[in-house]
Amino acid sequence: MLKRLNLIVLIILIAALIPQSHPVLADNNLTQQLNQLLNEDPHLQGAIAGISIRSAETGEVIYDHLADVRLRPASNMKLLTAAAALSVLGEDYTFKTELLSDGAVKNKTLKGNLYLKGKGDPTLLKTDFDKLAAEIKKHGIKKITGNLIGDDSWYDDVRYSEDLPWSDEQAYYGAQISALTASPTKDYDSGSVMIEVKPGNSKGDKAEIKVTPDTDFIKVVNQTETVPEDGNKKVNIEREHAKNTVTITGTLPVKSKPEKEWIGVWDPTRYALDLFKQSLTEQGIQVSGKIKTGTTPTNAEIVHTHSSIKLSELLVPFMKLSNNGHAETLVKEMGKVEKGEGSWEKGLKVMEAELTKFGINPKTLVLRDGSGISHVNLVPATVLSQLLFSVQQQSWFPAFLHSLPISGASEKMEGGTLRNRMKGPEVRGKVIAKTGTISTISTISGYVNTKSGQTIIFSILLNNLLEDSKGKKIEDKLITIIANQ
Repeated sequence: MLKRLNLIVLIILIAALIPQSHPVLADNNLTQQLNQLLNEDPHLQGAIAGISIRSAETGEVIYDHLADVRLRPASNMKLLTAAAALSVLGEDYTFKTELLSDGAVKNKTLKGNLYLKGKGDPTLLKTDFDKLAAEIKKHGIKKITGNLIGDDSWYDDVRYSEDLPWSDEQAYYGAQISALTASPTKDYDSGSVMIEVKPGNSKGDKAEIKVTPDTDFIKVVNQTETVPEDGNKKVNIEREHAKNTVTITGTLPVKSKPEKEWIGVWDPTRYALDLFKQSLTEQGIQVSGKIKTGTTPTNAEIVHTHSSIKLSELLVPFMKLSNNGHAETLVKEMGKVEKGEGSWEKGLKVMEAELTKFGINPKTLVLRDGSGISHVNLVPATVLSQLLFSVQQQSWFPAFLHSLPISGASEKMEGGTLRNRMKGPEVRGKVIAKTGTISTISTISGYVNTKSGQTIIFSILLNNLLEDSKGKKIEDKLITIIANQ
């Protein structure tokens, strides 16, 4: 399956890059069909649809409908962020995490402090902290007389993007951004834990709760009940504001499937530090001092440096699964690398400057974050289609294209957010695109391989919908029309 899907990606890539002998799509036929759908679908009444369609070969605009109108892009914003990050940082870029000390080692004792300095890596797992602790053990250290200090000063201390809704605070997609953080699984939802709720063995039992990674940083209050097999399944998981107390309520029928939810933690720096302290303990290393946050002094010496996966690899969970934390981390990293400050303000300025290289005028945009979670972001559909045309000429384009979800591909890291969409024969495996959804908004932009063998670029931004799920069905119909040309 994986080889077949990779072949599909290659075919579309080749179609986009190699000159075609096909004529441009029959404008009149396409225009008529698209206009008919836009005019007749009742779910678009009172909504706004911005659409831009162009040839992947020439960039010629084939169809547009309010394509110059600035609309909220939702996670289609990540297309801009990914392109800018690849351009600024490069596809081989890695994030570093450093272990440093300011003391000497004598008799297997570090007489000083040990510093864990994060530099933005969103992929750190508990196993990585285990490896870091093992490095300390390799240096013959069994005891640390000083403090264990977590340093997140690589970025500023602003944890949430400017317009993040307060209701998203506990959600994994609204997790705090820190230069020192941790992820529960290889989806790399940094700054969050995964909570699994399983029914008890019999009626009346409390549900079984599992937190990944296993950590005391999260306090779980279990107020659940196991009910008969024909009972109602309803589970609610809430984290208390500004705390890491998670209350789980509700009922689970006997033998029912487990419920999983990812919850953003409060203070990801201390979360990562807690996991590292746990790893040190498991290696038999004792810390006599305090566990706290702070900055690394200039006289501290590096004990070990851990490198993340390459940016080209990180792009896959970032774009396939539409990871907000990755987007915001990349914005801050661009700011740090280019302007010496890991902040949204500096990072977004770098993004704006970089986008001009793709023929985009940043004065036509409103950029408030890198993920698209803000309802204040504004991007015209024509800008997104222009971006998708221009990036084809970049050396890193294969990595960019490979990161996009593929229609109807069932594997999570292939189909991503499109794995359950566009499964019909006209479009299955023929659409590679980035989706986007926030309240009242549904968007999708990417490439489609048509019946006539052309590759067509499209951007569809639907705003002011009463039901964003209806928007996805409209998008799929519009793309199917293009695919059938």
